[in-house]
Amino acid sequence: MLSHRAIWAALDALAERHQLSTSGLAKLAGLDATAFNPSKRVSKDGRERWPSTESIAKVLEATNETFDSFLSGSMPYSQAPARVSSPTVPLLGFAQAGSGGFFDAAGFPAGQGWDEVRFPGFSDGTAYALEVTGDSMQPLYRDGDVLIVSPTEQLRRGDRVVARTRDGEVMAKILYRRTEKQIELHSINPDHAPRIFKPEEIDWIARILWASQ
Repeated sequence: MLSHRAIWAALDALAERHQLSTSGLAKLAGLDATAFNPSKRVSKDGRERWPSTESIAKVLEATNETFDSFLSGSMPYSQAPARVSSPTVPLLGFAQAGSGGFFDAAGFPAGQGWDEVRFPGFSDGTAYALEVTGDSMQPLYRDGDVLIVSPTEQLRRGDRVVARTRDGEVMAKILYRRTEKQIELHSINPDHAPRIFKPEEIDWIARILWASQ
C-alpha cells in the first residue's frame, strides 16, 4: 500500500532517473520550483503533507513515465517487484454506497459481483473505489472522478474522507474534528456549510487515499 514516505521517495527517484533535482523536476512539469522541497513534505505542526494528484500527473506527463514505473522506481532495482498486472479494487457508485446491504458494519463492500478498476499500489485487500456522480463535490471532485478509499487507514484531522450516515447519506468531506461526543465534517465545496454529527449518527468513515482525476 502507498505510504507518505514511499510517494516522496518515488518523486526523488524519478528526479534522479532523469538527472534532475526535485526543483528541476517541478519546473520541468510547470510547477513551482519549491513544490517538492523537503520543507513542503511536513507541515509546521508535524502533519504529513502529500503531493497533489495533479502535480504527480504533470511530472509523469513531463517525464513520459507511467504510474507503475513511478512507484517501482522508488525501490532499488534488485528489490523492485516483477512487472505484473495492476491489482483491481471493487468499484461502486455513490448511490450504491448509500443503499442498504452494500456495505458491512465496518465499511467494507459486502457481497460479490462488483465492477472493478485496476489501480496500482492498493493491494492490501481493504481499499475500494467510489465513482463520483453529479457536481456536489466540485471544484475538487468532478462527475466521473474515482476516489480510492480505505476504511482501515488511521484518521487524522484534515484528512479527506468519505462518510456515510445511519440514514444512508454518503458524502466526501474534510475531517475537521472527532471527539467522543461529536464528529465535525467540513465541506470541500465552500458553498456547503460544515456538518456536525453525533458518533452514533455515522455508519462509517473511510479515508480518501487517492483520486484519479
